[in-house]
Amino acid sequence: MGVDVAFGDQPAYLRVAGDLRQKIVAGELPPHTRLPSQARIREQYGVSDTVALEARKVLMAEGLVEGRSGSGTYVRERPERRLVVRTGYRSAGESTPFRQEQADPRVKGTWESRSEQAGATAAVAERLRISAGDKVMRTDYLFRCTGEPAMLSTSWEPLALTGRTPVMLPEEGPLAGRGVVERMAAIDLVVDNVTEEVSARPGLAQETLALGGVPGHWVLVVSRTYFAGGCPVETADVVMLAERHRVAYHLPVK
Repeated sequence: MGVDVAFGDQPAYLRVAGDLRQKIVAGELPPHTRLPSQARIREQYGVSDTVALEARKVLMAEGLVEGRSGSGTYVRERPERRLVVRTGYRSAGESTPFRQEQADPRVKGTWESRSEQAGATAAVAERLRISAGDKVMRTDYLFRCTGEPAMLSTSWEPLALTGRTPVMLPEEGPLAGRGVVERMAAIDLVVDNVTEEVSARPGLAQETLALGGVPGHWVLVVSRTYFAGGCPVETADVVMLAERHRVAYHLPVK
């Protein structure tokens, strides 16, 4: 390809990155293939070293290539994206923390968790309609599918509701390992509504490391809140690697 090819009015580094991206997607540069060197990109596209470097940075930020120390930059293998099914909540007797996040019964999963009391941040307090600093039970989960890390979840429950009750600790007591709906029903709080908001952002280093990704990769975040009679009883953020997951909603028609 020569420099006389028309790309439009994009900056040069985006034009070069776009052409290399197309070759990766088309399979002309298959996984584990070494990306053309900076000198080769400069020569092939008739651009400066700076433009060649910036084009490579774009592909790395998109997760299409990865640098290998002392070896160069290589095309990454694109993982098959796992479907995450959302259906609101399940009725008592069917829900577990894993089922709460993945409703597809064909998907088998396990989880690890840790709970501790904490003061609500301003953002969590707004979602739970309490005051910043009010005591909440924070529970951190790591969910696995077929043994591989799949999702992280952090949930917060107001201790004004659950404190000094058998369900204060989500993973201990008579209802350990059950979902929010069943646990709240045990203290006469009937969950009747749930809201979810999906967003995307660059993953935090500790998130991508826990999920087996690369720092800088984007994550999908499902921010969920359960309500009982209009009162928030639990809110959570579910985090998963965007390149490995797609989210589908099955919503009943009433």
